[in-house]
Amino acid sequence: MEMTQLKDKILTLIENSKLGTYDIEKLAKELDCTSTSDFIMLNKTLNQLEDDYIIARNPKNFFLTAIQAGIYVGKISINRKGFGFLDLDADNSIYISLDDLKGAMDKDEVVVKLFKIGSNEGEVVKILTRNTEVCIGTFYVRKTGITVELDDERLKGRIIVRNLAKFRVVSGTKAQFKIIKILKNTIELEITQLLGHRDDPGVDVLSILLQHDIHNEFPDEALKQAEAISQEVLPEQKIGRRDCTNMIVVTIDGDDSKDFDDAISIAAEDKNYRLWVHIADVSYYVTENSPLDVEAVSRGTSTYVTDRVVPMLPHVLSNGICSLNPKVERLTITCEMLIDENGEVTSYEIYPSYIRSTERMTYNNVNKILAKDEILCRKYEHLGDLFLMMENCAKRIRKNREKNGAIDFDKEEAKIIVDKSGKVQDIQLRERGESERIIEDFMICANVTVAKHMKWLEIPSLYRVHEQPLAKKLREFAKVALIMGHKFKGNMEDIRPLEVQKCLNEFKDEPEFPVISTLMLRSMQKAKYDSKCLGHFGLALDEYLHFTSPIRRYPDLIVHRMLRKYSFNQCLDVNEIKNDELKMEKLGLETSERERASIEAERDVEDMKKAEFMQNKIGLTFDAVISSVTKFGFFVELPNTVEGLVHVQSLNDDYYHYDETGYQLIGERTGTIYKLGQEVRVKLIDANKEKQTIDFIIHKDKKKKKQRWI
Repeated sequence: MEMTQLKDKILTLIENSKLGTYDIEKLAKELDCTSTSDFIMLNKTLNQLEDDYIIARNPKNFFLTAIQAGIYVGKISINRKGFGFLDLDADNSIYISLDDLKGAMDKDEVVVKLFKIGSNEGEVVKILTRNTEVCIGTFYVRKTGITVELDDERLKGRIIVRNLAKFRVVSGTKAQFKIIKILKNTIELEITQLLGHRDDPGVDVLSILLQHDIHNEFPDEALKQAEAISQEVLPEQKIGRRDCTNMIVVTIDGDDSKDFDDAISIAAEDKNYRLWVHIADVSYYVTENSPLDVEAVSRGTSTYVTDRVVPMLPHVLSNGICSLNPKVERLTITCEMLIDENGEVTSYEIYPSYIRSTERMTYNNVNKILAKDEILCRKYEHLGDLFLMMENCAKRIRKNREKNGAIDFDKEEAKIIVDKSGKVQDIQLRERGESERIIEDFMICANVTVAKHMKWLEIPSLYRVHEQPLAKKLREFAKVALIMGHKFKGNMEDIRPLEVQKCLNEFKDEPEFPVISTLMLRSMQKAKYDSKCLGHFGLALDEYLHFTSPIRRYPDLIVHRMLRKYSFNQCLDVNEIKNDELKMEKLGLETSERERASIEAERDVEDMKKAEFMQNKIGLTFDAVISSVTKFGFFVELPNTVEGLVHVQSLNDDYYHYDETGYQLIGERTGTIYKLGQEVRVKLIDANKEKQTIDFIIHKDKKKKKQRWI
């Protein structure tokens, strides 16, 4: 009997029996292992199953499945307070205290054993894979010697830097370290590079990027490949492509954008609109398994922080030949769609093409043109009624999406203004005008069309997936909504996007809308990339993927590559299809993970810069809204999205206890209540850039004189 077959039989016996039924002798008898060689094979197989944490033995040497024994394997998540969680599924996790981590770090692959079967607390019994290899820290020179404080507060213990003697450091020098060893109370490190002084321009952002394994420099092999690519479209590259250079084509992006993935053409046909979405054909230049491709997949995405972009591709590509710059020819893949009066795509074509962008437009200028700005209307009169057609077509598409239940969380985003040295000058709300909505509508429309094309042709692909929210999370949200005066209607076990949107609409004009929108967003599952087309709940779509940004997202590049291989070049090789399907599964996990790292880096930089901005405002008072309530206090959000903590210990007018059912703090003597969505006046008492924290206290102004936001 082969080992694989034997493993399956052993597992079937153990899983389908009462706990503690089988020891090795009983298994040998049940499996008819009569010869010495059979018994040796059985023993080897059992040892391997144990080594792989698929089965375990109890103290009496009887076998259980790992889960029956309370043993789980997975990636651990450790928060800034030092304790960790091992997620079992979307709804359940194991809590691991700081003392029970046994040296495990965030994202490590670990084996965790429950203290008691049925509980949700356990300890790390083995670290299988270290997934954090580097860290960032700051040196401090004191009378007692040189010490290091690590940026990641989850790394705790006495720090030993092996190669410190080879480097010259002063107080405030920041460095990147390689983690050599983590023992119970000791962390051994080696310096890999000095980043500069913590007060040097840009070092703060660089430190966060490196902490998340995001590097600005490209390997020499990738740069050589990029520099060898012609910066002009060559005649032979146009063969087999549709010529779209006679069309009016525009790109619409932000004022500061330098890489242009997408361009638009549009024409009216009777009561319909013909819409062309031209996307940069990056996959033509970034070939599979080439140095550029290997580096692109390791990055997964471009990362955008306050004062810089860390691109997925070298600038010579992302801002050069791959960017749909104005007045020059570029290779593209075009999704051509006929949009009817109801905003439906009634027919489409997807094909390789080449274009010449007529104009590089900005969101600001298009918004002004739509508002009838005379100067800009005259400047771009050669484009005719292009923008009016775009607006009308987009409204059709948007109305159709809204009818189907697409959720608009309408969450306000911060725009952090920095000077040349990276110092924050201002924090404003990011404006989202009609032109931004138009481009969003067109991109979603193209993404849906390509997703349907890939799905129904059964082409291996990466889909953008957003699964239905868990009933448990929705019930928690419904409780909050009810406390705030609105009943959330719908079947929690099988909710529809339209029901979520109706609930948000009820709060639309109320001051607590940002809070309820954020809470609803947190109750949703995280979007991810997957080889299976599982739909997108938030957009109320059965088919969805990312096709429109191959310069900055690797999944889009993969979709282009699969389109070329199977749709344009008509590959029918069964083995190729199977291999690519397996690749898609692997890439779905990898690209989702890199996307999360990028989002976390962007969020950490934003939190740091907000704390920096508030450092010179200590003592000032502000209007705020309570955004979340916990037993240790509540968080408040200012009109410009800056968020900070009012600690319960600062509420010294009474003793406050946490009402978990009402998500509120209640004063025992005064009856004062602090609850979600409540408007309060707060005073800033601390802002720590390094820890990314902001602290407020409640300000009771007898005169109730409002202070203008700075």
